[in-house]
Amino acid sequence: MAFFFFFLFLLTLFSPSSSNDLNSLTYIVHVDHEAKPSIFPTPRHWYTSSLASTSSSIIHTYDTVFHGFSARLTAQEATNLLDQPHVISVIPEQVRHVHTTRSPEFLGLRSTDKAGLLEESDFGSDLVIGVIDTGIWPERPSFDDRGLGPVPAKWNGQCVASQGFPATACNRKLVGAKFFCGGYEATNGKMNETTEFRSPRDSDGHGTHTASISAGRYVFPASTLGYARGIASGMAPKARLAAYKVCWNSGCYDSDILAAFDAAVADGVDVVSLSVGGVVVPYYLDAIAIGAFGAIDRGIFVSASAGNGGPGALTVTNVAPWMTTVGAGTIDRDFPANVRLGNGKTIPGVSVYGGPDLDPNKMYPLVYGGSLLGGDGYSSSLCIEGSLDPSLVKGKIVICDRGINSRATKGDIVRRNGGVGMIIANGVFDGEGLVADCHVLPATSVGASGGDEIRRYISESSKSKQPTATIVFKGTRLGIRPAPVVASFSARGPNPETPEILKPDVIAPGLNILAAWPDKIGPSGVSSDNRRTEFNILSGTSMACPHVSGLAALLKAAHPDWSPAAIRSALMTTAYTVDNRDEKMLDESTGNASSVMDYGSGHVHPTKAMDPGLVYDITSYDYINFLCNSNYTGTNIVTITRRKADCDGARRAGHVGNLNYPSFSVVFQQYGESKLSTHFIRTVTNVGGSDSVYEVKIRPPRGTTVTVKPEKLSFRRVGQKLSFVVRVKTTEVKLSPGATSVETGHIVWSDGKRNVTSPLVVTLQQPL
Repeated sequence: MAFFFFFLFLLTLFSPSSSNDLNSLTYIVHVDHEAKPSIFPTPRHWYTSSLASTSSSIIHTYDTVFHGFSARLTAQEATNLLDQPHVISVIPEQVRHVHTTRSPEFLGLRSTDKAGLLEESDFGSDLVIGVIDTGIWPERPSFDDRGLGPVPAKWNGQCVASQGFPATACNRKLVGAKFFCGGYEATNGKMNETTEFRSPRDSDGHGTHTASISAGRYVFPASTLGYARGIASGMAPKARLAAYKVCWNSGCYDSDILAAFDAAVADGVDVVSLSVGGVVVPYYLDAIAIGAFGAIDRGIFVSASAGNGGPGALTVTNVAPWMTTVGAGTIDRDFPANVRLGNGKTIPGVSVYGGPDLDPNKMYPLVYGGSLLGGDGYSSSLCIEGSLDPSLVKGKIVICDRGINSRATKGDIVRRNGGVGMIIANGVFDGEGLVADCHVLPATSVGASGGDEIRRYISESSKSKQPTATIVFKGTRLGIRPAPVVASFSARGPNPETPEILKPDVIAPGLNILAAWPDKIGPSGVSSDNRRTEFNILSGTSMACPHVSGLAALLKAAHPDWSPAAIRSALMTTAYTVDNRDEKMLDESTGNASSVMDYGSGHVHPTKAMDPGLVYDITSYDYINFLCNSNYTGTNIVTITRRKADCDGARRAGHVGNLNYPSFSVVFQQYGESKLSTHFIRTVTNVGGSDSVYEVKIRPPRGTTVTVKPEKLSFRRVGQKLSFVVRVKTTEVKLSPGATSVETGHIVWSDGKRNVTSPLVVTLQQPL
């Protein structure tokens, strides 16, 4: 009888009048999966059966990674739902946003190696990577199925036939394609199908690009406007792809993202690649974290982009410890496009511009948008629509400050106002990090110091004569040193939600990456760009994430028994922190040495990850204990894991830092205690040779004493697990209220052949 009244309540709640209220928002409702009546086999059936008369109010139902539904509710309706005995939680929706010819070679993945990771994994041929993004352009050669065997028998997915996307668009390479727009349309109304495809087809380009990075086929020749010529290839060239389109013109909505996770897991993917993110919230309010837990709980690896909020601290997103969080680094290739000033000085810049070039024998008048008369100064400095006076811009090169609108859009605005060229100057926050864009006019990007020098030249010259400049495009340059460098935009730690879990986990190539691109979309992404190209060059942690997704597929193919945590551990403990000069990796934004807060464990090294020696494995129950020690309530934990937790036992056994993670991070709050200490318990699994002996090497963070017991681990067989304890002691340091001190070191287990390396971070905080 309780179920009957609950259904009546829902029928009343989801009336058309309430669901269309202007004050309503989308909520994701978690319902106790054990509470469904026995006459319905799954939650999907009883939600649908109960609400059949008002099905338009229900956006999605979930029954794989999550049990419940999403719907438009007023705040009062959401509150009323929470009072119902079968409702566990009601989560307000967030809107997220989307955050290669050389990178495989840069990573050491060579198809000619007979004993390498590609050969060992058969190029990932039986693995399926699910890409949750903006969709896919299936006709691109990167998604050709030539030479591939049958679709893996375990695959349960399908190709959803829809607008401009027939079922025949899928093949043995692209084995599935679906789209989810219910959450998007619930907030924005029916989509404009003249500008977007109501189908898995990509009208943005981002999803096509990321999908081909993870698993694109070998394609030759490949280039963008003549740049980056070579053979294009994804990380796992024979892996299968499934596209789940969740991102639309106004963003990516949580209810749709969760539906994509639900479908991907039910379909049978092996890896989920998610280059989407937003603000950090507690895990029980984070649909991505909830969906990702449901995936890893079924043995599916989840790779997520760290975000592009760098170089500031505390900017990393997608920080749940069950996801692998990927930051971005450079590769040893760039596209120089230097500014030559009328005073003879040259300012280094980068660009991807395919012509026509500026006259090589001519210097052009140079103006700064922010100093032009007739504008409000700020808007014109950023070259925002309507801010430039054509009479002052015509025939000139315009310097525009970076920010607010896209870099390519600035160029389009300068061109439409009569400018012949553009220089984009970084602000102080952006530092010296440069991103090469496909511009619609001769244009280049320069660092903050270069921008200052150009503006200074304009200011000094305008008093006596017209300042002039030109842009010299130098094409593609290989063998760049130093590389890798941590990209300026790559989001940094510490982890805002759980500082005891170091994030990002690793970095991977993410700057100026060439990959597949849709037809009907210009490489600059601006609507006036009528150029067409099969490949495009983009930058972001969005590009770094699918590198790791593809590598995870290769590792899973080579080691089918490895869990998602074991795969991440292999990538983390074999990562490196030095560049191709054998010096400490640099931070692009400053030119100084980078730190663990920038790169986590380091830059991925696929070849070494195939044979890491030891792995730090983690089960779903370990994550539940972690949530207990994070002081989450039983309801919070059930929302994430769909399991009830015995937190008394977990809290007696350890603390939040005792999750069996491949890195170590401790935060000491200084409350007047002169001596501070903690311990970590870790368990490693031998995945190397039998009869292996590992000895520990410690580089303690400055000002700390670190001991590891035992100092030697002797394994008699593969698969054997042994534990050790790390004790960290330090003393209080003088800090002003609210200040923080961070020191780093590392712990290495070595058998003489393999080095299993973990960063160790000690943070001291002075409370306010």
